[in-house]
Amino acid sequence: MYESMMKVISGYGLISGFAVIGVTMWLSYWLSDKLTRGRLHGSAIAIFLGLVLSYVGGVMTGGQKGLVDIPLLSGIGLLGGAMLRDFAIVATAFGVNIEELKRAGVSGVISLFVGIGTSFIAGVGVAMAFGYTDAVSLTTIGAGAVTYIVGPVTGAAIGASSEVIALSIAAGLVKAILVMVVTPFVAPLVGLNNPRTAVIFGGLMGTSSGVAGGLAATDPALVPYGCLTAAFYTALGCLLGPSLLFFAMRGLVG
Repeated sequence: MYESMMKVISGYGLISGFAVIGVTMWLSYWLSDKLTRGRLHGSAIAIFLGLVLSYVGGVMTGGQKGLVDIPLLSGIGLLGGAMLRDFAIVATAFGVNIEELKRAGVSGVISLFVGIGTSFIAGVGVAMAFGYTDAVSLTTIGAGAVTYIVGPVTGAAIGASSEVIALSIAAGLVKAILVMVVTPFVAPLVGLNNPRTAVIFGGLMGTSSGVAGGLAATDPALVPYGCLTAAFYTALGCLLGPSLLFFAMRGLVG
């Protein structure tokens, strides 16, 4: 019985990968609801659990790809690969209503560039503080501070090492968690109580899961407006990271 089950699981790796991710997501949202009452979004917990499982898988096998190094979980490699990652980014962008973005005016567009620029500079500063000096590593970690999607997209495009890409994901995760937790407390101070400010907030913060979780804890009616510009933020970051931002860093540090 056991051997038959293992044969089926290993032969249909993609299905087993969906099952593992489904259980992880269910557990993450359950923990979010029971332990944080939704203030810490389930997606952030899921990302954290994924990083922990990846580390455990790497330690167990001595490999370089985390859980993918375990044959029974090899299907996760396809789910976490570049193809489905880029598909998710494109699908998010297609869900945006352009007319709603126009209502925010020029301020909504400016917030995108300001948000990406400030996050990137902060990420580069932290990377330098920890001893990174080459343009590839600085750009990748800085892009990770933009979001945990922009980091790996940029790193893969400019040839960053897997360790640096992992750090960029961790930087984006920390940002997402901070945005989720802090947003309800600062919302009254910054006037985050209407659709226009929510659109600007999404452009400044950018991390979709962080913005969604933070606005949901503040006012659920504001979530669609914040996620609107957050979707563009991710797409714009993926465009600027391996191009303009990388060339700028290469010009500064060689």
